[in-house]
Amino acid sequence: MPLDLTPLRNSTQALADLLAVAEDDARMSQLSEVEQNGIRAGVVKNFEITYELCWKLIARWLNTYISAGIADGVTRRQLFRLAAESRLIPDVDLWMQHHEARNRTVHIYDREQALRVYRAMGDFVRDARSLLEALDARND
Repeated sequence: MPLDLTPLRNSTQALADLLAVAEDDARMSQLSEVEQNGIRAGVVKNFEITYELCWKLIARWLNTYISAGIADGVTRRQLFRLAAESRLIPDVDLWMQHHEARNRTVHIYDREQALRVYRAMGDFVRDARSLLEALDARND
């Protein structure tokens, strides 16, 4: 039975849509600093949700299509290595950077940390969409 990719598809689109608003300088310049910060914080929160869905679907796909239990109890690096070996993602280190960014936003709130993560969202959206395409293509 195919995996339900709808939550990842929806969260990736929501992140991309909100990021487009945040990157629209003309639109953002009309907002107060509080509103601008709120939109950027929303981008970071959507990133956290989308990242969580990404790794959980990677694990579920590996357990379903490669071997039951193969992804159970592995480290995130091991999970991404298995995903790369299965051609779901191209680069383990890149996904580890996304993992570290997620940890920075969830465990330590610091405005500068959040801004650094926010600035990397374009790359993450691209990588999440690529993962979604790989999962979709191999979701029998």
